[in-house]
Amino acid sequence: MQDWLIQLVTVHPYIVYGIIVITACAEGPILSMIGGVLIKLGYFSFWPLYLALMVGDLIGDVIWYYIGRYFGHGFIRRFGKYFDITEESVVKVTNIFHKYKHRILLISKMTNGFGFALVTLMVAGMVKIPFWRYITINIIGQFVWTGLLLSVGYFFGNLYVTVDSILGKISVVAVFILIFAAFLQYKKYLKKKTENMI
Repeated sequence: MQDWLIQLVTVHPYIVYGIIVITACAEGPILSMIGGVLIKLGYFSFWPLYLALMVGDLIGDVIWYYIGRYFGHGFIRRFGKYFDITEESVVKVTNIFHKYKHRILLISKMTNGFGFALVTLMVAGMVKIPFWRYITINIIGQFVWTGLLLSVGYFFGNLYVTVDSILGKISVVAVFILIFAAFLQYKKYLKKKTENMI
C-alpha cells in the first residue's frame, strides 16, 4: 500500500494535494496530526504537505470571515445549530473582540479557538476587521498551529517506525488514538471553561 500511495503522490500530486486542501478546510487539525505520521512513514514530503494543510485551513478561515461579514446573524439563525454557533456565543466572542482587539484572532488560531473557532472567525467578519489584517494574523497563527500538530503526528510516526514488534506498533497506535481523544475532550473542557468565564 505504501508504494501505491507514494506512486499516487508522485504521479498525481495536484490531485492528492488538492484533496488535502479541500479536506483541511473542514478538518485541518485532525488531518495535520495524521499528516505528521504519514510524513514519518514516507508517504509525503514535509513542505508540500505543510503548505497544503495551511492553505486548506486558511481557505476555511476566509470562507467563515465572509459568511460573517455578509450573512452574519441571518446565517446563524438559519444554520447556526448545524455548526454549534448560537447568538449567545456570538455576543460573548464579540465582547472579547472589543476587549482584546486583534490579539484574540492569534490566540484563537493557536489554541483552536478554545472551542469557539468558527464563532471567532465569523465574528471577525461581522465586526469588519480589515481582511488583510485578519488573514495576516491567521497565517502567523496557522503556521505555528499546523507545525505543532504535524510535530505531534511525526513524533508518534517515529515511535511506530522505531518499535519492532507487532504488539509495540499496536501500543503506539493505541496511545496516539488515546491522546487524540484526550485532545478533543480538552477542547470541550476549554469551551465550557471559557463559557463560564465570559
